[in-house]
Amino acid sequence: MRDAWSPLLSYAHLSGLLARCGRAGDLRLGAALHAVVAKNPAHFHLSPTRADLCHVLAAWNSLVAMYARCGRRPDAARVFDEMRVRDSVSWNSLLAASSVSAPDALELLRRMLREAPGAGACDAATLTTVLSACARADGGGGAGAAPLAAVHGLAVSCGLDAEVPVGNALVTAYFQCGSPGSAERVFRAMGEKNVITWTAMVSGMARAERYRESLSLFRRMRRVVDANSATYSSSLLACAGSLAAREGQQIHGLVAKAGFETDLHVESGLMDVYSKCGLMEDALRVFRSCRNPDEVFLTVILGGFAQNGLEDKAFELFAEMVSAGIVIDANMVSAVLGAFGASAPVALGKQIHALVIKKCFIGNTYVCNGLINMYSKCGELEESVEVFDGMPSKNTVSWNSIIAAFARHGHGSEVFRLFESMKADGIKPTDVTFLSLLHGCSHVGSAKKGLEILNSMSSQYGIHPRVEHYACVVDMLGRSGLLDDAKAFIEDGPFKDNPLLWQALMGACSFHKNSEVGKYAAEKLLILAPDCTAAYVLLSNIHSSEGRWDDRARIMKRMRELGLRKDTGKSWIELQKEVRSFVISTSHRNSAGANDALLQLSAVSSDQEDLVESNAL
Repeated sequence: MRDAWSPLLSYAHLSGLLARCGRAGDLRLGAALHAVVAKNPAHFHLSPTRADLCHVLAAWNSLVAMYARCGRRPDAARVFDEMRVRDSVSWNSLLAASSVSAPDALELLRRMLREAPGAGACDAATLTTVLSACARADGGGGAGAAPLAAVHGLAVSCGLDAEVPVGNALVTAYFQCGSPGSAERVFRAMGEKNVITWTAMVSGMARAERYRESLSLFRRMRRVVDANSATYSSSLLACAGSLAAREGQQIHGLVAKAGFETDLHVESGLMDVYSKCGLMEDALRVFRSCRNPDEVFLTVILGGFAQNGLEDKAFELFAEMVSAGIVIDANMVSAVLGAFGASAPVALGKQIHALVIKKCFIGNTYVCNGLINMYSKCGELEESVEVFDGMPSKNTVSWNSIIAAFARHGHGSEVFRLFESMKADGIKPTDVTFLSLLHGCSHVGSAKKGLEILNSMSSQYGIHPRVEHYACVVDMLGRSGLLDDAKAFIEDGPFKDNPLLWQALMGACSFHKNSEVGKYAAEKLLILAPDCTAAYVLLSNIHSSEGRWDDRARIMKRMRELGLRKDTGKSWIELQKEVRSFVISTSHRNSAGANDALLQLSAVSSDQEDLVESNAL
């Protein structure tokens, strides 16, 4: 029934139009409809005695929701405060506007409980909105755990914890607040579970790096409910984290069977699994099959090539994308810059730098960080400094990158000067910062200072050293020739069963030709990592340096029996504006011509030497 105040617009029509304005973000039309309400106070008066109260209240709720969806929280709050009658939809509409801020959402919840304690205003939608706000505000740091527990208690007292949406929100929120145990308890207590529940668990366990449990949940889930694309993406994240290539391939088959093979998130997850497991041909096959790759998708494949030491493939693909006219964004540039290693051609890096300037990415902090790393790895320290000095803003990664650049080039004193500047700039050092500091100590030969830095990590900065930090100290002691001290440092430390430390000690023993400690380290390493190629190579080098050829032959035979082989070294050369990679081999089609050219150059060189000698006589 149309209201007498307008022959054309009913309360229902007004509510529908406001809902459309909210979805479309059309604030102008929404404000005009608000003006209609303001000009007709009698028709929109909220009174508990009105027979058509539900229709009038729906219009007011739509007005609050419209402002909330348009991001105008103050306007939504103003309309809400004008309402003399409210229901759960009213409160939830305003909560939706406040949900970006956990304090605002919690304060509004407290106000709701004060003003409408017995009106049933708090429902499942209320709690899910507040729980989402708590989770977003926490960001994994644990700060949202206390308010989250309080909201959980409210859900139990209201009897809403049995509601599936509330249970799903609790599981998700506990994971995001870094409490996987609490999430698991909520999950087990839920009488009814849907695909969202299972997906929240699979995803949460994967993001908590409990990969095997995530995959186990995925297998259990498939027995009771059909997975969706988000579930498959989460299970692939678990496969990538645990380097489970076989499980990833099986999930690939399930994805194809379920019809999710063209989902960008699933395809990106498949590429991530294959890349991390070293199956780059499979990753590239997924990439080629994608119809509309986005910037995240392209960044994954570029990063995959870089992680697997296939820098030339990353460069080729990036050049192909540029030539094909694909829109290049800052993330893609950062990914290809990350592919640069010490042997990559700096000329190509400078071309990418020119592209960065052309695309106006030079103000992007992440791109500049990539340029700093690229130039330092290519031996152009001055260029790294120039990029760093020209950055309009610097973050922790920026400082870590320039400190690492000087450490990489052996400028230990400059490393410590930059570290002091970093702290003076208000940037807190991270564990990555200390890796560079320890590298700097290695280059200046200051073992004592390095040990002081390692101890200061936890005592002064609250950072627990990782195995990489201990490996740096072993390298530092080894460079100083303190091999027995390095051995004792490993055996007395928390990572004595980590092969990385024994490998670092073996390298130092090979350099100093200390066969006694070297053999001890080799035996430890081969027990911990029997398929470690580097262990066999380093041990064979020790035997070679001592002239023990029979022992060396025995080691090499053992390698062949295990199917191990030393990684082939690769080099790059830029020829006629094209970068070519090559290895030591005679398989190239121009090998014969190259050999002829070498013979001719040798003959010319020999003739010139004879001429010089005759002139000298």
